[in-house]
Amino acid sequence: MAEYTTDSLKVLEGLSAVRKRPGMYVGSTGPSGLHHLVYEIVDNSVDEALAGHCDRITVILHADGSVSVRDNGRGIPTEVHPQFQMSGVELVMTKLHAGGKFDKKAYKVSGGLHGVGLSVVNALSAYVIIDIFRDGRHFRQEYRKGAPVYPLKDLETTGEKGTLVRFTPDGEIFETLDFNFDTLSSRLREMAFLNKGIRISILDEHSGQKHDFHYEGGLLSFVQYLNTNKNPLHPVIAFEKEMSGVVVELALQYNDSYQENIFSFVNNINTVEGGTHLIGFKTAITRVINGYAQKKENLKLTSDDVREGLTAVISVKVPEPQFEGQTKAKLGNSDVKGIVESVVGGKLSTYFEEHPSMIRAIVDKCLTAAKAREAARQARELTRRKGALNSHALPGKLADCQEEDPAKCEIYLVEGDSAGGSAKSGRDRKFQAILPLRGKILNVEKARLNKVFENNEITTMITALGCGIGEEFDLSKLRYHRVIIMTDADVDGAHIRTLLLTFFFRHMRSLIEKGHLYIAQPPLYRVKKGNHVEYCYNEKALEQTLKQLGKDAGIQRYKGLGEMNPDQLWETTMDPGRRSTLLVTMDDAVEADKIFTLLMGDEVEPRKQFIEQHAHEVANLDV
Repeated sequence: MAEYTTDSLKVLEGLSAVRKRPGMYVGSTGPSGLHHLVYEIVDNSVDEALAGHCDRITVILHADGSVSVRDNGRGIPTEVHPQFQMSGVELVMTKLHAGGKFDKKAYKVSGGLHGVGLSVVNALSAYVIIDIFRDGRHFRQEYRKGAPVYPLKDLETTGEKGTLVRFTPDGEIFETLDFNFDTLSSRLREMAFLNKGIRISILDEHSGQKHDFHYEGGLLSFVQYLNTNKNPLHPVIAFEKEMSGVVVELALQYNDSYQENIFSFVNNINTVEGGTHLIGFKTAITRVINGYAQKKENLKLTSDDVREGLTAVISVKVPEPQFEGQTKAKLGNSDVKGIVESVVGGKLSTYFEEHPSMIRAIVDKCLTAAKAREAARQARELTRRKGALNSHALPGKLADCQEEDPAKCEIYLVEGDSAGGSAKSGRDRKFQAILPLRGKILNVEKARLNKVFENNEITTMITALGCGIGEEFDLSKLRYHRVIIMTDADVDGAHIRTLLLTFFFRHMRSLIEKGHLYIAQPPLYRVKKGNHVEYCYNEKALEQTLKQLGKDAGIQRYKGLGEMNPDQLWETTMDPGRRSTLLVTMDDAVEADKIFTLLMGDEVEPRKQFIEQHAHEVANLDV
């Protein structure tokens, strides 16, 4: 082993540190880190909007794999910096922690990676072109892997203003270079809601998809959008107030569903893991509504009772945010909790005093939730006494695997006993468990938790997975790190799959967020000519296979998994070396919520319109 001396110490100067450890700056080298590059540039443009100098941002996914972000802000300063003897553009492109966000003069609040955003994007890109439109001139500079190709050029006179950044991510850094239009659209939609009046557009040159986001109502519009196809109990409550330098903005509305839908933001950054601002909000709304509930029925509500059917967006602007982690998933400022709690508590109390009928409707909803929670507790205890929720007594129809390390285990949720029998015979017993589900499970979109616990198939599934739901949910107790839904490729199979996805989205969302949920892809056809056999997973593959094999090929259409013998099921759908599974992801939580509400909720007319609108996209319809 080499001796550990001073010579062993390396200092990574400039952007080489970013290229050496990209995960420290953008979270990962996977898809999330790739998309983070776009967010960083957009965040800079939004900071210009917050400062009152920008109202238009355009994002384009170019056909060559590059991305451009254009704004009509002030443009990055181009003058030579006296200390570093380089242009302001080159300074922010090549120096970490260089920018106008530190003395609070140019920007009162800002998102982004603490002044490293543009330089990090530059460091992790194979190629960057930056155009500055400022002081009546058009400037340009190009970079390769973080290094300038030439000094800043003064090209021409222009009447435009703003900044245009076009970058191509470095394939040596990132595992994938494919940008997801829906993922980016979700983030840009949020930004438009959070900054009322700003117009943000996105265009995908390859597919032709485009969106234009512009909301004058801000958070009020956001909540109305989130509650599309739901039945609200009252108009949206929205307010904004500054306290101790922190701006607190809130919009909320209750609906008659059984799910909560709360989004929290700090300086326009989606804090998906919450933080002190979210704690302050939850504490305040629970205290205020509890006050009214105790007057009415002398019943103390829990935070869960108060949040049933609540749709809310809490957004705070904090001059010096302290995030837990570089990618800012959670706010840590302790003083923000008290500020938010004070603002929300005061504003809601005043509002409800002025609108007594509104608070009565909300309290009635929460009291019903409390009674349902007690019924759910009793149902949970009853099923536990029966052994259905006893983690030590696994369901009798579960064919468990031998491996004890959850990271190496997977469970197939299989439609029906026939397919379950084939799967049990064809599986690898060492790491594959099989749980047959009989019939269609409960539509949890229309049911409270007490009804969920009364459904045998769901309680069997909860017990098998081991991580519980509701107040008892604990992802660390998940017994299989790959949960695979395997249903027939027909209408009934699609319905069962949708019911299961609805259950996981509403009651075990972390399985989706942490990448534990998959959908098996069984073949639709078996084509045989002589001794040669091919499996086809869609109509296009069948056409190509028939062209290759020529005439007299025998075609078997699989109506269900039960038609496959065990070795066929293993070979096509369960063998890790040959199977094709779809990882269930949630690129857009807002749209996912809307779709589940539309497809599985009570409103018939929106569902009818959706079916009519998308009927032409249906393939392999089995009637």
